[in-house]
Amino acid sequence: MRDSLDIDRIAFFGRTYREYLDMFGLNEDVLRKGRILDCPAGASSFTVEARAKGINATATDILYGLDADTLLQKGRKDIGHVFEKFDEVAHLYVWNYYKSKDEVMAVRTKALELFTADFSAGKEEDRYVRAELPHLSFPDKAFDVVLSSNFLFLYGDRLDLDFHKASLMELLRVCSGEVRLFPLIGLDFKPYPYLDDVVEFLHNEGVMVETIGVPFEFQKGANRVLRLRNGQGKV
Repeated sequence: MRDSLDIDRIAFFGRTYREYLDMFGLNEDVLRKGRILDCPAGASSFTVEARAKGINATATDILYGLDADTLLQKGRKDIGHVFEKFDEVAHLYVWNYYKSKDEVMAVRTKALELFTADFSAGKEEDRYVRAELPHLSFPDKAFDVVLSSNFLFLYGDRLDLDFHKASLMELLRVCSGEVRLFPLIGLDFKPYPYLDDVVEFLHNEGVMVETIGVPFEFQKGANRVLRLRNGQGKV
């Protein structure tokens, strides 16, 4: 057994609409307030499922310059890469939301397939936009809610503190309401070690910061979201 999930790349993974509601502690009333940005969205089906419900959602990711078939194949390979080592760390997960590894893989595959089926048309209609943190192509305050999952703090061992600061400020720049980030722990199942530094930095930039509990926990200890709102300071 291992004490961390050992993968050699940032996985092109996806989550579903239902998972987003629970991971971020959201309800549809919040999502219907205006424009929603998922950044980076990876292979998540949140945007296509939200759009089907009449919610104005947009997704962005560094890999959206590729075509749908390439993304589908990459997503399948990354699902295989992650879960071939999963049994070594299964004891570090909470098995309430999902009941088995097979169920998790099925949900990840469902998200990937929904996303890639919508990708070509969605890219033409500008709901899938290629962009790379910490520089987004959207104007200031273009979105009312920005969601960022399973990237920044999760890969804190390979994304440095300056990158985190710059990325968070960029997410705040394009947001007129609130930014939510999940999870607050890394692949080693430990809290992001520089979270206090990030919070202090954001406070100094006039950002209101709070952590809120959510009805979702898969990685042990990953049951809180960082919620950011532009305050009256520099932002």
